[in-house]
Amino acid sequence: MVLQNYSLVSEFVLHGLCTSRHLQNTFFIFFSGIYVTIMLGNLLIVVTVISDPHLYSSPMYFLLGNLSFLDMWLASFATPKMIGDFLSDRKLISFGGCMAQIFFLHFTGGAEMVLLVSMAYDRYVAIGKPLHYVTIMSRQTCIRLVLLSWVIGFVHSISQVAFTVNLPYCGPNKVDSFFCDLPLVIRLACTDTYVLGVLMIADSGLLSMSCFLLLMVSYTAILLTVRQRAAGGTSRALSTCSAHITVVTLFFGPCIFIYVWPFSRFSMDKLLSVFYTIFTPLLNPLIYTLRNEEMKAAMKKLRIRQVTFH
Repeated sequence: MVLQNYSLVSEFVLHGLCTSRHLQNTFFIFFSGIYVTIMLGNLLIVVTVISDPHLYSSPMYFLLGNLSFLDMWLASFATPKMIGDFLSDRKLISFGGCMAQIFFLHFTGGAEMVLLVSMAYDRYVAIGKPLHYVTIMSRQTCIRLVLLSWVIGFVHSISQVAFTVNLPYCGPNKVDSFFCDLPLVIRLACTDTYVLGVLMIADSGLLSMSCFLLLMVSYTAILLTVRQRAAGGTSRALSTCSAHITVVTLFFGPCIFIYVWPFSRFSMDKLLSVFYTIFTPLLNPLIYTLRNEEMKAAMKKLRIRQVTFH
């Protein structure tokens, strides 16, 4: 697509998280540390799963490895730019860069939503149908679930960008956030975008709400199954599910809030965006990995192998 035919705006100005220079310097150090932790933590999970034959052949860890891979992308589409902008007086992004941020946000975000549902389904099968688990959650099934998440994420994302990129942008170019997002960018178009906006936002809202409801149904079914089979395991299952639900809520809550009420201006939108683009990729390794004895044992073996090799 030739963008010049449709737009007179060649770049956008991002407002960032705040205007205070002191806070920006503090945020630069804070978010730099967070981003490095996210990348190293999720990379460690991916390497551990790939290097351990037992984990790699396990449906749960295969899906977890893919979740960590997506988390690295989700944390990278805007965070490095935001960190760099903390040191800059003018936070500029090109038109193409803005559209790329929208694409990768919805691509990785949509794929992660579907993958989280797949992971909850995997746990339900493991607990509810243990005798058929290997058959139901075969390697082919796991690969299909991962591919499905990527396909849904791609279709969802390309449908958002295809309409946004062709809107006429000829006037205001200030985006009230630290990255380009759909509700904020379409407001800047020099045409009435209400109907188009409702359709595009409904797409994101529907995906978020449907995946969130499916996750809640899955976790409820898991808890009911555990309660019926063994009273002693209820507290452990409740602890695990509550931790997962906490992370899921931190990821889906802001998405639903932003995309279900997109035409209302809330000062909390920036804070909510931080939660699902930065803190969720940080919390996923903690919740899904550090509480897992098998994963910790595999990481220990990996470390021993590395020490022995050197």
